[in-house]
Amino acid sequence: AAGEGTRMRPLTLTKPKPLLEIAGKTLLDHIFEALPEEVDEAIIVVKYLGEQIKKYCGEVFHGRRITYVEGSDLGTAYSFLAAKPYLGDDRFLFIYGDELPAPEDIAVCLRYPASILCWEADDPWNHGVANLRPDGTILEIEEKPAEPKGRLIADGVMVLNKKIFDCVPAKGDKEEFFFSQMVNQFIKKENVQAVKSVWGIGGFSSPDDLERVTKSFLERKLRTK
Repeated sequence: AAGEGTRMRPLTLTKPKPLLEIAGKTLLDHIFEALPEEVDEAIIVVKYLGEQIKKYCGEVFHGRRITYVEGSDLGTAYSFLAAKPYLGDDRFLFIYGDELPAPEDIAVCLRYPASILCWEADDPWNHGVANLRPDGTILEIEEKPAEPKGRLIADGVMVLNKKIFDCVPAKGDKEEFFFSQMVNQFIKKENVQAVKSVWGIGGFSSPDDLERVTKSFLERKLRTK
């Protein structure tokens, strides 16, 4: 939850993206409501307007203990690495702060030692495309390929383990170190299952997406009742 959300401006000029609202609740509320009961602690990486997130979530949020970690200006890779001292040796659930995951999808992800939630997009060239092995594990994730091999894209919900810390951050074309590059190294070493979401809502990156995402989210809620 550390990024500036520049593509969501002007909405993010005075408010961090994870505190934007969909259907009357912030993105962070939706994320925490989707977590299974066995998750009793969360580490939130903050940077841009981070004090607002700390004030909103406090020390206990949706019944879970909260630890805050200061992110990095170097990019998502180093913001993630700031949480390393708090993650221990077990596997953990990683979620970007601007996701709208369904509880059902998270539950399926947690059935595997390592996994990444995926969904089929109409514009795969704008995303990280997940190319799979015959057994359903991920072979590689191609970032915004000119000629995608498929429509399945990687989402921001992952089950990882401490071996992710053996992966070395690499600088992207925007002079930032992206966490996605570490994930690509991780999937080449580990068997990472692609979990296909039945509730893929789509990207949420600009103010124009608000109405579409809200509509899709409400439709999902109606279908699960």
